[in-house]
Amino acid sequence: MATTKTPAGQRTRAVIYVRISQDRSGAHLGVDRQREDCEDLAERNGWDVVEVYVDNDVSAYSGKPRKDYMRMLADLEDGAATVVIAWHTDRLHRSPTELEKYIDLCDARGVTTHTVQAGHLDLSTPSGRMLARMLGNVARYESEHKGHRVARARMQKAKSGEWGGGIRPFGWGMPTGETRKKVDRKTGEEVEVPVLDMNKAVPEEAAAIETGTDMLLSGGSIRGWVKWLADKGYTTTRANTISHVEARDMLLRPRNAGIAVYRGEEIGTGPWDKLVPEEKFRAVVAVLKDPSRKTTPGAQPKWFGSLIYRCGEPGCTDTVRVTKTGRLQLPSYRCRLQHGGGRRAQLVDDYVEDLIVERLSRPDAADLLLPGPDDIDVAALQMESEQIRRRLTDLAGAFGAGRIDMPQFTEGSDVARAQLDGVNKQLARAATRDPLVPLVGAPDVRKAWKSMGLQERRTVLRELLDVTLHAPRPGRMPDGTYFDYEAIETEWKRRTASQNG
Repeated sequence: MATTKTPAGQRTRAVIYVRISQDRSGAHLGVDRQREDCEDLAERNGWDVVEVYVDNDVSAYSGKPRKDYMRMLADLEDGAATVVIAWHTDRLHRSPTELEKYIDLCDARGVTTHTVQAGHLDLSTPSGRMLARMLGNVARYESEHKGHRVARARMQKAKSGEWGGGIRPFGWGMPTGETRKKVDRKTGEEVEVPVLDMNKAVPEEAAAIETGTDMLLSGGSIRGWVKWLADKGYTTTRANTISHVEARDMLLRPRNAGIAVYRGEEIGTGPWDKLVPEEKFRAVVAVLKDPSRKTTPGAQPKWFGSLIYRCGEPGCTDTVRVTKTGRLQLPSYRCRLQHGGGRRAQLVDDYVEDLIVERLSRPDAADLLLPGPDDIDVAALQMESEQIRRRLTDLAGAFGAGRIDMPQFTEGSDVARAQLDGVNKQLARAATRDPLVPLVGAPDVRKAWKSMGLQERRTVLRELLDVTLHAPRPGRMPDGTYFDYEAIETEWKRRTASQNG
């Protein structure tokens, strides 16, 4: 093997670069073995190793930055060493662009490259550079070929419903009673962990997903479900508090409805347990992705009528919110122009809530319910949805094979996606619940009302009643109190035949 020549008595300064693209165990065993072989090579040649650069679990083909590789280049530019030692050339580069920059640097700084497996690469000669480029092209081919095989395998797994690995999704993973050995990433020691069946639902987590779905479809919010999860003691599968973003993502997973997905596209159904019916899942997606849905991250209203009741002052159309007013600093409803002295918030809310409870306790309350989705054939819609998705897949295949051109592919895809959007909206309508359903026909409407969360009660208010707050009359009212109930104007949005008559 050729060695680097240096003046008599002067030792050759060398650096070692080691890399492994995937470290499944986290134990650094791959890079440690490379380092040992490289150090043996340096010792045989009498070189002084001045630095070892390690990029663990980083692929040269992925395009992600390799921090220690970049640090090595900077040190070589500064003259830190004249020899680079690697286990193989593919540990250094799998990108032709990277290789050319490396060749330029080595040529300018007189740096030679030695590898344990491929020997000496003299990048100062045309033959050495040719060999390096040939080895780089081979490495590039191997990376691309491996990537293609991995992609095919993952798609096959997705189509067959096999679990692709990663963090256990909330809702699935029942213990089978068996265990397996796993290397702890922190300690490097083998530990026994339970084997989980990723197709089997975890009952209590499945029930939580179903509850969140029903809350959204009944007018509730993600924020309300997050609070419910926290109150019930639910955490992520990593034992962390469930955030608003995580909760939203949980409800938007196609897996909840048994739908298999690959690279963002639905490709069929999986063999795992369904947590919710498909029509409910489609409805939740329609609700959460509705552009008109308000998702401001600020504080949620803490009062029943805040930003729903309207100001009744002449010429003012603003909604009202609660501020503390007067000598006693009592919470009162005011608009942004500060109309509304004396609109005591708690008294107004109690009055409006009593109106709603009383109205929904009457025998004809069922007449207020919206027409049900009985005319929607869910099974037929699901079949139509599957046919449209197959058509999209066939269009993509035809375009890839050159049987149709881009305009034909775009036009066909746009039509199919528009049809699919219409089907999904119909499925969503079939699952969305009228927010009045939990109240109408309840044995004790007031008890049912009190059991609802604030956001759900506010949804009922929006659906059922318009409330306008006028300026209250001063002084004592005829009933002996100082609160003017006649200043609260109400109009029912949903009316029965008897009301219309």
